[in-house]
Amino acid sequence: MQLPRFLIGDNSQHPEDIFVIHLDYPRFIINLKDDELEFLEDIDKADKEDLAEETKNLVEEASRFYDTESEFYENE
Repeated sequence: MQLPRFLIGDNSQHPEDIFVIHLDYPRFIINLKDDELEFLEDIDKADKEDLAEETKNLVEEASRFYDTESEFYENE
């Protein structure tokens, strides 16, 4: 099965939150409401420093993904 890079997550326990899940390395969940980021795997300190810029770009990409998906469903 080919998984997409991003998924949108919804949870009735957190109706105000907007979760986007990134499924490629580094896997993470971001809450776009407050940009809180949770990595789904252990990342050592050296890798975290190396991934800092890439993670920033991925967060921006996650936000664009959500905007694109929202527009798709609004126009449907």
